[in-house]
Amino acid sequence: MAERTPAQPRSLGDGHARADHRADHQVHQQYGALVYHSQGPSEGGLWQVLLITSRQTRRWIIPKGWPMAGLTPEQTAAQEAWEEAGVKGTAFPRALGSYGYDKALPCEGWSHCRVEVYPLQMGKMEAQFPECHERRRRWFHPEDAAAQVAEPELAQLIRCFDPRRLL
Repeated sequence: MAERTPAQPRSLGDGHARADHRADHQVHQQYGALVYHSQGPSEGGLWQVLLITSRQTRRWIIPKGWPMAGLTPEQTAAQEAWEEAGVKGTAFPRALGSYGYDKALPCEGWSHCRVEVYPLQMGKMEAQFPECHERRRRWFHPEDAAAQVAEPELAQLIRCFDPRRLL
């Protein structure tokens, strides 16, 4: 497992802070994977996206995490997909976009995180993976996945995602 490093904070200013955040509050960077697979020509060439549950609140989310020393952002997203969802695959080197959310951090209270999202085509899915006993995972059609996530920006990324545009 790669060593995790604290994110380099950036100034807030994207308009996504909680009402109780101060204007000088910092944003923590994370990287996430939008895991997908094609259903093939017999299914009309459609694709599905994978969502997992968060450990604490059991909400539907994508695999995501903090920057890791020695890994690029897309490699970090791929590592998170393995640890949190049991998926091996190749992450596209360009982010689809990003979304914000608020996270309770032990020593900081509520903090705003910004997640850069990298598409990752599933190559292999394992039954046993580091967090298999802590999370559920499920494949969704994009519209259904978008309806399940709480973050509006993530829902929009999922709705607009088309793997045919990655080529």
